[in-house]
Amino acid sequence: QVQLVESGGGLVQAGGSLRLSCVGSGRTFSSDPMGWFRQAPGKEREFVAAISRSGINRYYRDSVKGRFTISRDNFKNTVYLQMNSLKPEDTAVYYCAASSSGWNSGTVFSAPVYDYWGQGTQVTVSS
Repeated sequence: QVQLVESGGGLVQAGGSLRLSCVGSGRTFSSDPMGWFRQAPGKEREFVAAISRSGINRYYRDSVKGRFTISRDNFKNTVYLQMNSLKPEDTAVYYCAASSSGWNSGTVFSAPVYDYWGQGTQVTVSS
């Protein structure tokens, strides 16, 4: 069974940090570009960050640039999201995703490009 499993979410005060992990199983994800999305209550799912197969190319939504860092360890079939200087508006369920067909700079932000999704991990930032 192919799975992506996120962990590392929790409750943190504004200004704090969390590191999310997403471990893949059932197939290798080392050749897949991967991304993180989030969904807050009552809002649509939105792109957060993405990383290319090699890890060289990384993309971020403007509101997290300079605070979040996406990385990956292909040997461990794992992608990470280091989140620093967290704000209450970062509160959401965070999902990792993999794109078996790949993306380009024009489609990396689009959820339909990703065909494998984790179950999500809750991140709550208190003010």
